[in-house]
Amino acid sequence: MKSIDELGDLAGKRVLIRVDFNVPLKGDVITDDGRIRAALPTLKALLAKNASLVLMAHLGRPNGEVNPKYSLAPAAKRLSELLGLDVALAADVVGESAQATVAALSDGQVAMLENVRYEPGEESKVEADREALAAKYAALGDLFVSEGFGVVHRKQASVYDVAKLLPAYAGYLVEKEVGVLKKLTVSPERPYVVVLGGAKVADKLAVIDNLLQVADTLIIGGGMAYTFLRAQGYEVGKSLLDETKVEVCGEYLKQAEAAGKKILLPVDVRTADPDQVDFAAQTYTGEVKIVDADAIPADWEGADIGPKSAEIFAAEILGAKTAFWNGPMGISEIASLAEGTKAVAAALAESDAFSVVGGGDSAAAVRAFGFDDSSFGHISTGGGASLEYLEGKTLPGIAVLEED
Repeated sequence: MKSIDELGDLAGKRVLIRVDFNVPLKGDVITDDGRIRAALPTLKALLAKNASLVLMAHLGRPNGEVNPKYSLAPAAKRLSELLGLDVALAADVVGESAQATVAALSDGQVAMLENVRYEPGEESKVEADREALAAKYAALGDLFVSEGFGVVHRKQASVYDVAKLLPAYAGYLVEKEVGVLKKLTVSPERPYVVVLGGAKVADKLAVIDNLLQVADTLIIGGGMAYTFLRAQGYEVGKSLLDETKVEVCGEYLKQAEAAGKKILLPVDVRTADPDQVDFAAQTYTGEVKIVDADAIPADWEGADIGPKSAEIFAAEILGAKTAFWNGPMGISEIASLAEGTKAVAAALAESDAFSVVGGGDSAAAVRAFGFDDSSFGHISTGGGASLEYLEGKTLPGIAVLEED
């Protein structure tokens, strides 16, 4: 990948930059601006080279239609505050407003296009549709910088197709993220411990398959753990369960044992009455019962790992030299069901290992718990992209930067 450090003075040049500002919102207030802050070093470096910047980003899933709910206005406002510069937000993506906003830029100024996913061509599976939109993007800039690591696993117009039309460079964040992932997959320092959580076991099976070849220990928590527990013959009550994956989870347990690897599962769980969990309000008004993993009540659900499991998991993390974590251990947005996730975060923060927090819900959780980013070796901005890389997949937004 070509680095922006190879670029000289950019006075009179417009740099088109794909950033990932898909930030969590409560109303129009950003609750975690980590992804915006992560792009600042690249943006400041390009401004120091006297470029004018045209930012492309998405928010949510407007599905190719204009929807004010998904406007990038909060992101533009926050970026203005962080840069100490006015960031002009175009009223559309590639229309008259975008063209006028970009044309008005002087060296050292910043503009942002509206949500690129307002355009149906952005995520189209039809290559010609994406290419037509990418040509309109390319007309707005002189060169392209990829800085949205959270979307590099997507073959989308603002990520992949536009990079084929303009001289394309990797921003500092993309360079750093790829470097970290290579460190996790090519001769990691051992012991190497991977912690996987989150809701759906199906989303992580390919990762487990690949990491069983690389990691020494896999720790499984969150909703996905209950399919593994079912594979051990346990009843799991109303816990999240993928019956179609029980057999394959059982095979992974056998495979790990045969290879001398460890898969650690919860030995106890915090259970909740599912009828009293309110995900919208992020509250739970019922009792929390701590039970052994093989004693989940029939009408209750596992909602977090228990204290014994947290202790076992933390000890394994503290003994690691390399540690990667993706996915919460329970319903981490509800305080009474977040203790297991907090214990994993604390162990990673305390560990001397090269520790990587794999983006998404995990990154939001560590910040919500009050941990500073500097407590970890790296906090990824792209959970999905990180996982696909660890699966061994080719990421289109990276591959296109590596082409001659």
